[in-house]
Amino acid sequence: MQYMQLAPSQREALLASLNDMPIWLARAYAGLAPEQACHTLAEGDFSPVEQVWHLADLEREGFGLRIERLLTEAEPQLPDFDGGAIAVQRNYRALSLAEGLSAFVDARQRNLARLRALTPEAWARSGTQEGVGPVALCDMPGLMSRHDAAHRAEIEAWKRAVAAA
Repeated sequence: MQYMQLAPSQREALLASLNDMPIWLARAYAGLAPEQACHTLAEGDFSPVEQVWHLADLEREGFGLRIERLLTEAEPQLPDFDGGAIAVQRNYRALSLAEGLSAFVDARQRNLARLRALTPEAWARSGTQEGVGPVALCDMPGLMSRHDAAHRAEIEAWKRAVAAA
């Protein structure tokens, strides 16, 4: 319920930061050659193309699905999103960085539009997320923000390592 405890200006700042993630991501990966887009630092780390497709799929199938189900179902049981397994199953490294970024932009814009359109009562709608526990719609912006921050840190570390090599 942290989101609802924020002042309206803080809520809008949080949503604005979520809106900025696709812009930041595009800048972070601007000008990468195709071979760089598939480069990882270590086994199990995401390459740039895997990062953007993970973010796109989680935005659609994780956050987007959670928002939808919390809005339309009473106390839904929300599944976890196993990003590592999905990256392997969908062979993200064979996909386009630009298309992944576009998919993320579209999904993030849809989710933000839905969140901005919520009534005050809707923010309290809740369910249980596997591996997390009780969650409400008002938890989604914070969860999304923390996920973005983790990926920003991973991407910055990747960029520093590539620059130093």
